[in-house]
Amino acid sequence: MTSPDLRARLRRYALSLPEAYEEHPWGERAIKVRKKIFLFLGVDESPRPIAGLKLVESHALGLAQPGVEPMGYNLGRSGWVTIYLGADTPYEMLREWIDESYRAVAPKALGHALDAGRERERVRRRSP
Repeated sequence: MTSPDLRARLRRYALSLPEAYEEHPWGERAIKVRKKIFLFLGVDESPRPIAGLKLVESHALGLAQPGVEPMGYNLGRSGWVTIYLGADTPYEMLREWIDESYRAVAPKALGHALDAGRERERVRRRSP
């Protein structure tokens, strides 16, 4: 999968979360929930696609991964990381981090709705 394809897939996934929508502050793609950004996707034309997420629980683990660094503008102090997307960046890990970032900024009720949906999905997969 190419970096732009991975970026597009992350965008689609993030927009599938409860009440998620897209805006373009500063000319960049940002996915929000209730007016709060939980995923930055940078500029479309960028030769080096990125994702920006708020990691609370996985912050140290995230920073230990290749291509991950604290986000600029002092956002790194609050748990935000920039991930330089490459063909080898694991989609499932990023998906989990998108969920974590979403939970960090969304109202608790929406986080619970996300968890309930994940549990229904797990049960459905186990059923014959």
